[in-house]
Amino acid sequence: VQLQASGGGLVQAGGSLRLSCAASGSTFSSYGMGWFRQAPGKEREFVAGIKWNSGTTSYADSVKGRFTISRDNAKNTVHLQMNSLKPEDTAVYYCARAGTMYSTSVPWRSYEYGYWGQGTQVTVSS
Repeated sequence: VQLQASGGGLVQAGGSLRLSCAASGSTFSSYGMGWFRQAPGKEREFVAGIKWNSGTTSYADSVKGRFTISRDNAKNTVHLQMNSLKPEDTAVYYCARAGTMYSTSVPWRSYEYGYWGQGTQVTVSS
């Protein structure tokens, strides 16, 4: 399984970015997907996750109401729409695929994910 994240960049505070993650493999629709981020000097943290059937999403409190995760199982892609960006959103963003098929809940812990993309840098200037 390969995950390729894209869409990062430099944006002013209040702006928007849309991250995308393209996944290889034929079983994409069977796994939950998530986005994590890691800022310099900080631990990696959960940002958003979505169940395999797109029925349920989950967000970190810090991004709730500003970020939206979605997936297109026909195209093996997951997106993260980020609005009202803040300087504290600056980080490398990673997409990840859950390690277990057909999870009954949205995975949000790092150890629940089995595959990780290479990361894409998001920088928000004040």
